[in-house]
Amino acid sequence: MSCSLQHCDGFVPGCNIRTDLALEANEIVRQRSAEDIPGVKAEASEENGIVINRVSILTPEAGARLGKPVGNYVTIEAPELRKKSASMQENISQVLARELEQMSGLGETKEQSVLVIGLGNWNVTPDSLGPKVVEDLLVTRHIFKMQGNGNLIQKGFRRVAAVSPGVMGLTGVETGEIVQGIAARVNPDMIIAVDALASSRMDRLHTTIQLADTGVIPGSGVKNERMGINQSTMGIPVIAIGVPTVVEASTIAGEAMDALVEEMKNQASEGESSLAGILENMDWNQRREMVKEVLGEYAGQLMVTPKEIDTFMDDISLAVAGGLNSSLHPGMAKTDADKFLQ
Repeated sequence: MSCSLQHCDGFVPGCNIRTDLALEANEIVRQRSAEDIPGVKAEASEENGIVINRVSILTPEAGARLGKPVGNYVTIEAPELRKKSASMQENISQVLARELEQMSGLGETKEQSVLVIGLGNWNVTPDSLGPKVVEDLLVTRHIFKMQGNGNLIQKGFRRVAAVSPGVMGLTGVETGEIVQGIAARVNPDMIIAVDALASSRMDRLHTTIQLADTGVIPGSGVKNERMGINQSTMGIPVIAIGVPTVVEASTIAGEAMDALVEEMKNQASEGESSLAGILENMDWNQRREMVKEVLGEYAGQLMVTPKEIDTFMDDISLAVAGGLNSSLHPGMAKTDADKFLQ
């Protein structure tokens, strides 16, 4: 998920750090300016080991500074997810369901119809979040057509359709155009788009979920922007759900330089930390140019993901699918959904 501003490519303006998370963009800009950003409201809370950050971008000026459109962003962080905790996975699903209901208004009525779009390439593991989530969703639109609305709505089920449209390299068609065509036929009240994101920190990979009411631009996390999927292009509300799965290599190198500077300063005696002083006096852009020289032709293109990516993707996709099923179908908690829908 990335911003729908035409000039935005996932970089925080003026910082040359790529991230799709509004939380990180706010952290980076605040750290460099050493002040709060006018037009940005941020707050955080914690429950059962899960940190919930809410960032609201209220003005276009603030959005331009962060490289994100005006809107609301909720970031759910749970480092314990890396430990394959079933209880934490369930907690994450419950928190996601609650936050999604609040952001989308799904909790207000059970009659909305929803189209879930699983963005990404199922042949590329870090980009397969959307298709994996769709595989585990309870879809009911066809059941509604056979049984009618009344009975299912009374039992707490919504009319839900889901599709993984692939990527332009597989289909030759803009993903946004495919979604437009499907939405025109299905006529949903809302679209929920699920996609993989880029982060600026390794510790947020596969432990963080971002919700946004601003929609999504497929491919922007790896600087391959396509047609936006948002209220402007679709004509209906679009909620985006994303999980960071990759980090830019140059960002990791920059963070390593910061750590090296601190370690050298801690260990060196007075007068012996000239290298640390040189590195410390270099701004981010200068360090980035140094990294580019090392990376050569891969500079700005090399994205990094953990070696345990397969397991991480399975775990986080189940957590996201569980949250979606709980919010879309409140009746699942009260009945055996599989038996009921046979």
